[in-house]
Amino acid sequence: MHLRGPRRFSSLALAAVAVAAPVSVPLNAFAQATAPKIDSGDTAWMLVSTVLVLMMTIPGLALFYAGMVRKKNILATLAQSFGATCVITVLWMVIGYSIAFTGSGKFIGDFKYAFLAPMGLNAVSSLAPTIPESVYMMFQMTFAIITPALIAGALADRMKFSAFLLFMAAWLLLVYCPIAHWVWGGGWLGTAGALDYAGGTVVHLNAGTAGLVAALMLGKRKGLGTESFAPHNLAYSVIGASLLWVGWFGFNAGSALTSGFNAGMAMVATQIATAGAALAWMAAEWIIAKKPSVLGMVSGAVAGLVAITPASGFVNAEGALIIGLIAGAVCYVSAVHLKHIFGYDDALDCWGVHGVGGAVGALLTGVFAMKAINPAGAPKGGWLEGNGHQMILQLEDVGATFFYCAIVTFLILLVLKYTIGIRVSEDVEREGLDINLHGEVVHG
Repeated sequence: MHLRGPRRFSSLALAAVAVAAPVSVPLNAFAQATAPKIDSGDTAWMLVSTVLVLMMTIPGLALFYAGMVRKKNILATLAQSFGATCVITVLWMVIGYSIAFTGSGKFIGDFKYAFLAPMGLNAVSSLAPTIPESVYMMFQMTFAIITPALIAGALADRMKFSAFLLFMAAWLLLVYCPIAHWVWGGGWLGTAGALDYAGGTVVHLNAGTAGLVAALMLGKRKGLGTESFAPHNLAYSVIGASLLWVGWFGFNAGSALTSGFNAGMAMVATQIATAGAALAWMAAEWIIAKKPSVLGMVSGAVAGLVAITPASGFVNAEGALIIGLIAGAVCYVSAVHLKHIFGYDDALDCWGVHGVGGAVGALLTGVFAMKAINPAGAPKGGWLEGNGHQMILQLEDVGATFFYCAIVTFLILLVLKYTIGIRVSEDVEREGLDINLHGEVVHG
């Protein structure tokens, strides 16, 4: 390259370059170091994880629940998962994401991201700096979708569809979003050090508690104890549970928000705990009922998926197996026996599997969390590594989620009960929700 112009100008230019060089290079390096850098591998993995988690609700959860109800209520049960997906998607875009994952409040976010207005093409969230914020928002949307949809398992066969949709909307904004902010969005529980990798309390204990409250407020199904409530098509439930199992890798391993070592360990923990819980439920049923049912196998697997969810990014393979075995046995007792002892009608065991499983998993996370697995997420490890205080934090997380959810869920249902009503008439319930609420029936 040849310099042109008077020699004096060339000398001055060279001097300016020499003076500026030591300053400009570090400033440029600093700018590159601090600017968010999108990682294509992380982004690709999170796009896949988002699809996997959405698949957990439709068709996974929809089929899992639909197979366990009677033939006359299959379409109504499918409609609940599908309708919840639609309502929550729109609300998440309008205000849900904003109050759950933005702002610096201890208890709730702010309204700056209403309608996702500030989310431009190149936006990046500080909570997930290696992927576009649009991907992070969508990933969190799928969690927000499945959590309220899980509640449908407790109120099957007897809730008005109109009341169900309104309940989904109110519960998302008044229960799910605040608790998600407490734990994941910079709120008081997460800041204090409570560990919930992918939703043991935010998703499962939360949904299970709401399901228990809904079951108590709706009352028992007509004919329970005198009529047959055998599942119409367990093949649907097995297919649905299988989709849940596969989709759960997006749920747990995706919560690493990267495609690195932690995602791999979370995937390993998820697989091992799920298999262990299915075997534990099967063994318990074999001993007590003398036959291992197919419904018991898939229910045990779901219990294991639930219990490992809060721990998946914090425990090793041994811890995952122990958590799965404990969850399978405990949830079997809760779902099969305790609800009959206490007399509540949790139709599809939402509380027995998700509520109890989520609480068990959250508490055992405080026992088996390992500093070496995720130093950033569990800097002091759990009880077995000498950090007994972690159990106190986990108890606070479980207690706060349970009591806040129970109280607000009760108030939402109370308002609906005395305005539009929450339960179908006895005639509608006996004839079937499909034909009466949707004007359609399943043939064959």
